[in-house]
Amino acid sequence: MKYSRTQIPDIIVCEPRVFGDHRGYFMEAFKQASLNDFLGHSISFCQDNEASSKKGVLRGLHYQIGEYAQTKLVRVVHGNVLDIAVDIRKGSPTFGQHIAVELSAENKKQLLIPKGFAHGYITLSDTAIFSYKIDAPYSFEHERGIAYNDAKLAIDWQLPSNEFILSDKDTQNPHFDQATLFDYDLNYYE
Repeated sequence: MKYSRTQIPDIIVCEPRVFGDHRGYFMEAFKQASLNDFLGHSISFCQDNEASSKKGVLRGLHYQIGEYAQTKLVRVVHGNVLDIAVDIRKGSPTFGQHIAVELSAENKKQLLIPKGFAHGYITLSDTAIFSYKIDAPYSFEHERGIAYNDAKLAIDWQLPSNEFILSDKDTQNPHFDQATLFDYDLNYYE
């Protein structure tokens, strides 16, 4: 597995080595020991989730607070999505900035997103299957969101807004300035 830091250094792109031939391919999709070695500490994932979406489905921007804050390792096993992570750690050098990475079944890239970031994605292909690991379970009381279309964040979702398909919940998330945020801490992976 190859790990590389993004323009927001706490967000990491994970690229597996893919061995292909006339039969198909093989890859290690996740290896706890190599990830821990790269980070210098351990992450313990407790759950795998999977979502299927059709083109234009926009999910986000989501996160959890307190003891239920989540580190996520996200990937696409079918189709392609534009994945977004927004730094919501007050005092961080990259506070309010976001990264956008296209994840697809073809490129097999994964994104490691620590606690302290809001996360969302939009499906760019006709359908996509999005799979992710989390290190804390879902908690309704600790769930939060930020408006996907907040002008301050200026996220280019790569599709026209009239093609977006949103849940009722995601149309009612507060703007960045009204959202519950994190305080900057260098140990958001722990």
